[in-house]
Amino acid sequence: MNTSPRQKILIVDDEPDIRELLEITLGRMKLDTFSARNLGEARALLQRERFDLCLTDMRLPDGTGLELVQHIQQRHPQLPVAMITAYGSLETAINALKAGAFDFLTKPVDLNRLRELVGSALRMPAAGATCTSIDRRLLGNSAPMHHLRKQIDKLARSQAPVYISGESGSGKELVARLIHEQGPRAAQPFVPVNCGAIPSELMESEFFGHRKGSFTGAVEDKPGLFQAAHGGTLFLDEVADLPLAMQVKLLRAIQEKAVRSVGGQQESVVDVRVLCATHKDLETEVAAERFRQDLYYRLNVIELRVPSLRERRDDIETLASHMLKRLANGTGQPAARLHPQALEALKNYRFPGNVRELENVLERAHTLCENRMIEAEDLRLSEGNCAAEGGIADLTQIDNLEDYLENIERKLILQALEETRWNRTAAAQRLSLSFRSMRYRLKKLGLD
Repeated sequence: MNTSPRQKILIVDDEPDIRELLEITLGRMKLDTFSARNLGEARALLQRERFDLCLTDMRLPDGTGLELVQHIQQRHPQLPVAMITAYGSLETAINALKAGAFDFLTKPVDLNRLRELVGSALRMPAAGATCTSIDRRLLGNSAPMHHLRKQIDKLARSQAPVYISGESGSGKELVARLIHEQGPRAAQPFVPVNCGAIPSELMESEFFGHRKGSFTGAVEDKPGLFQAAHGGTLFLDEVADLPLAMQVKLLRAIQEKAVRSVGGQQESVVDVRVLCATHKDLETEVAAERFRQDLYYRLNVIELRVPSLRERRDDIETLASHMLKRLANGTGQPAARLHPQALEALKNYRFPGNVRELENVLERAHTLCENRMIEAEDLRLSEGNCAAEGGIADLTQIDNLEDYLENIERKLILQALEETRWNRTAAAQRLSLSFRSMRYRLKKLGLD
């Protein structure tokens, strides 16, 4: 006999009909419900009871659902909240997700969608329970990595679309996998797709599937990537490479939570969380009219930036040690070691290819080294990307001190802008400059 306590759901809505519909539906799911008509009643119930999920309407007699989301975030951060919004209020739903809501429903409430949302929320792991797993997969003890792990743990507890930004090779797909694996969809598929690798004429078929005979070569029905990711997560890598025509169709699929296969007559409902990434600056792509602004706002509900390897040089030794042990696995020999000069050379290298480049450099050096010791020359690092080149020059090589200092200033400002994706405010903070001083220097150096 099962004696475990039933899970409790808090329903906050001033409409009796909506409350009754939710109470009946959740009661049939063997869940206990508590109802509140306004913010005041909801706060009082939250103080007395411990809940597993909160469903709240956006408009309440004494405030808004956003206020309740913020209250719960501050005082009950482990409690997932789903917002109920009017049909077509996409902006309201996005604001709720940004405020920390787990997910949202639109009126009239679709009961199947309600059951899916409730089931997903109740499978949520406890806050902080996933950190150990993330620590094992995402190596490094630097401050940027500690911050990244906390963000992943938080975002895994939401269904909000996440835009993962960062340079090529920095580990964006690993971050997307961790968000999926630490969340309530972990048992369902994680489907990664490189948007830049799909021929434009096959994109619609790849994303949405096709019916037999819909075009030459369609010899059988084939599900698309959305159908393959049903119940799980679809990771759109290099999303900026999608052609504009496909962007329109992708936006509709995300908004309607339904897709129509090529040659099909009816739409099929899909329950997919969308994560996306690109090494390009999406804001710049929108400004250049290469990426739709409405799709950008739909995908970029929350942005998660993955730091470059240059921003976490203290992690290079840990990463290198792990990679060399992995390279030694199966060889029957101990892992190769890095000579102190080789380690120093790695720490002074700019790594434009980030973690992926570090892995390639070590794999090559592992093959070339003698006596299981990697010397600096075994690394074969590109001199143009060594930080040492920015050191102090011989005085005999300086013709004009002003020009020399101006050149160093230009290099440092350009480096800060590159590492912050040309965000001037962030670059100024990195260089400990005021925004006004940064603007003056950009103008003086012809970088404005």
